[in-house]
Amino acid sequence: MLQPVLPDVQLTPILESARSASIVLASAPTALKNAALGALADHLRAHVESILEANRDDLATGAENGLTAGLLDRLALDESRVAALADAVAQVALLTDPVGEVVRGSTMPNAIKLSQVRVPFGVIGVIYEARPNVTVDLAALALKSGNAVVLRGGSAAENTNRVLVALVQDAIASVGLPREAVQTIDPFGRAGATELMQARGYVDVLIPRGSANLINTVVTQAKVPVIETGSGVVHIFLDESANEQWAIDIVHNSKVQRPSVCNALETLLVHRAAAARVLPGVLDRLRESGVTLHADARVRALYPAAVAATDEDWSTEYMSLDVSVGIVDSLEEAIAHIRRYSTGHTESIITNDLGNAERFLNEVDSASVMVNASTRFTDGAEFGFGAEVGISTQKLHARGPMGLTELTSTKWIVRGSGQVRA
Repeated sequence: MLQPVLPDVQLTPILESARSASIVLASAPTALKNAALGALADHLRAHVESILEANRDDLATGAENGLTAGLLDRLALDESRVAALADAVAQVALLTDPVGEVVRGSTMPNAIKLSQVRVPFGVIGVIYEARPNVTVDLAALALKSGNAVVLRGGSAAENTNRVLVALVQDAIASVGLPREAVQTIDPFGRAGATELMQARGYVDVLIPRGSANLINTVVTQAKVPVIETGSGVVHIFLDESANEQWAIDIVHNSKVQRPSVCNALETLLVHRAAAARVLPGVLDRLRESGVTLHADARVRALYPAAVAATDEDWSTEYMSLDVSVGIVDSLEEAIAHIRRYSTGHTESIITNDLGNAERFLNEVDSASVMVNASTRFTDGAEFGFGAEVGISTQKLHARGPMGLTELTSTKWIVRGSGQVRA
């Protein structure tokens, strides 16, 4: 039997203990996993000040180190955000446990009974940056789906994550499950992240969350299977029939409600026949909220307050109060632009034309494609998953917001009564 490739000795005990914990979790009853989640929600609510104190230290360090406004917003926690994390954990406890679910089954002609059932992956590694909410979301989803998780949260959130992981471990242990079900390798820095990527035989799947650079690094360097979560160059197209008030409200919400996240609008396209009618109101509302408009020549002729867009703007995930704006001559041109520049995350069309809506849904190849709705709805919590692992922009295994089901694989159960193959 081939032996797993061993990482450097510093991570070996952590990974081995994660593997042992995953075996316990795989057979843990739903009630016990839910008890751990309930304890975690209670721990978060009871330790808000210690969480925020650590987070303030991280924010101060981040500001000194020049973190962008978008990253600082992702890093920041306050009482309402901690409460939302606790509520999300409690929501995960209410969801159906996917482990053991029968996906399909049949009886062969020789009376052998087949069933395909959901099982945990085992050990999940996660590499992310400046997102302490991911620490809690991943811990909750991994526990409920029967997986152990090894976290590398990055130096920007190291203090916050240290407190959160300790709370998670205390909650897990309080119900008799192994503390090692959730662990952090932050003390090992980037070297630890590199070893996690190469821990074949210890880590069953690796999930990166963060910038395009981080994701590309993990995808190209990892020796373990990766579920790729993508950056969000997100588009909205206002077609010729777009309702003006819908356009104003949806574009504003998609860009301004929380500009630092991956489902925020980055590029607005508008049909030339609708530009004079809808763009002034849409762009006025954006400017009132402090959005900088990076526009092509045709938009600037109609709306001189905009600044000139560069070629780079169309492929930029701003994560800030910036948006690129362009006029196109047709639905076909809008779709072609999206195909060229999209990262495959989320795109939306604002239209009253059913035929255009269906064409957009069918021809745009992204994880979430919408009609007359804000792009901010591409989110695990909004989709009813309680929390999310991330937004997968790949096409294998999982695509779009990832919840409990996406943290499982399947195996075949075969029940016979003495049959042999002829």
